[in-house]
Amino acid sequence: MRSRPKKYLTKPALAKRLAGIKALVLDVDGVLTDDHLYIGGDGLELKQFHIGDGLTMVLAMRAGLEIIIMSNRHSAATTTRMKDLQVKHVIQERGDKARLVAEYVAANNLGFTMAETAFIGNDIMDIPLMREVGLKICVGDAYDELKGMVDFVTVKKGGHGAVREVLELYFAGRRLNPADFLKQ
Repeated sequence: MRSRPKKYLTKPALAKRLAGIKALVLDVDGVLTDDHLYIGGDGLELKQFHIGDGLTMVLAMRAGLEIIIMSNRHSAATTTRMKDLQVKHVIQERGDKARLVAEYVAANNLGFTMAETAFIGNDIMDIPLMREVGLKICVGDAYDELKGMVDFVTVKKGGHGAVREVLELYFAGRRLNPADFLKQ
């Protein structure tokens, strides 16, 4: 017997769901980057971040969305980029992402539940956290098993505007114009 293809939310349905979230958790490698690392012989690590993702993250934070960065590997490049974007919530620690995010949210009294949280991931390490959030999203080039459990798959690949694609729907769902948050 053939299984039915997974039904994902449409963009309008995702926009409506995003309007009710209070936080967005983002994986780094493969979501904010294209899943490549450039490491020199001296240990210098370089990552490529999509500039449009960063701009839209800043505008969404100004509109009231909490953004949490969750990576299982510490990276000076990630630290520098998130500092540049003024992202307050950055977790770079090995371990169970679901536990680490839940503990971070509770310890910092952020005022929302995991049910009010969306997560964008790309790989099998993201599965435990994906199970705990209210809205599950993965990038277009995500691991197939992850695609089978999410509510929405972006058209864009990780590191190529997938985060912006989702955040534009967040603004649409809240009937906000991102340009209104450019000057703050």
